[in-house]
Amino acid sequence: MRKFDLMTAAGLVLGFGAIVSAVYLGGELDLFWNIPSVFITLGGSFAALLMSFDIKQIKGVFSLTKHVLFSEPRDPLEVVYLFSELARKARREGLLGLEEDISRLEDPFYQKGIRMMVDAMDPELMRGILQMDIEATAQRHELGQKIFLTWGSLAPSFGMLGTLIGLIQMLSRLEDPSTLGPAMAVALLTTFYGMLMASLVFNPIANKLGLRSREELLLKNIILEGIISIQSGMNPRILEEKLKSFLPSSEAAGQEEKGEGESFNA
Repeated sequence: MRKFDLMTAAGLVLGFGAIVSAVYLGGELDLFWNIPSVFITLGGSFAALLMSFDIKQIKGVFSLTKHVLFSEPRDPLEVVYLFSELARKARREGLLGLEEDISRLEDPFYQKGIRMMVDAMDPELMRGILQMDIEATAQRHELGQKIFLTWGSLAPSFGMLGTLIGLIQMLSRLEDPSTLGPAMAVALLTTFYGMLMASLVFNPIANKLGLRSREELLLKNIILEGIISIQSGMNPRILEEKLKSFLPSSEAAGQEEKGEGESFNA
C-alpha cells in the first residue's frame, strides 16, 4: 500500500514558506513576481531538457516522480525473516510446497522468482534473469535522476541568461536613471528563479529518487539471494545470516529480539 511521504511535502512547504516569509518581511511580494522571468527560466530550461533527452524518456521520468511523494515502505528485515520461514518450509515440504506462498509478497520481482524456483529452473539461468531485471531497474532509476540533475543544472544557467537579457535592456535605457533600480531588480529575478527551482525542487527530487532506487535495489538483491539460497538447500539459519549481511549492522542487531523466522504479512 502506498504511503504519503510527509517529509518530502514538509520540506517543500517549509522551504517555500521560509523564502516567502523572508521576502514578505523584507519588502513587497510583488517585486519577486515577473512572468517573463518565469518563461525564460522554466521554459528555456525545459526546452534545453527536451534537446538533451528523448521525449519518451522524459515522459517516463515524470511518471516516476510519484515515488517522490508516495512510497511503498517495506522493512528489509521482514523480507529476510520471510525467506528464513520459506527455507524451513521448503525443507519440510519441498520447493513445490512454496507455490502457495507466491502471493505472500506483493512484489512482481519476488513472485517471478518464486515461480521460477518452483518450476525448478536452472539456478544460473534464474540468477541471470533476475539480475537482468535488477540492472534494468537500476538503469531506469538512474535515467530519472540524471534528467532532474540536468534540469537542476540548466535552470540556474537560464536564470543567468535572463539576467543578461535584463541587463542589456537596462543599459539600452541609460538616458533615464530613475529606471535603473527597478530594471536591475527585474533582471536579477531570473537568477533567483533558477537557483530556487534547482535548489528546492529539481536537485532534491533527484536525490529522493536516488534514495528510492537504493531502497528498491536492496530489496531486490535480498530477494534474489534468498531465492537462490533456498533452491540450493541452504540451512535456514545460515540463509538468514547471509541475507542480514545486506543490512546495516545496527539495523540487523537492533531487531534480533524479533526472533528467528518471524512470520511475515504482506
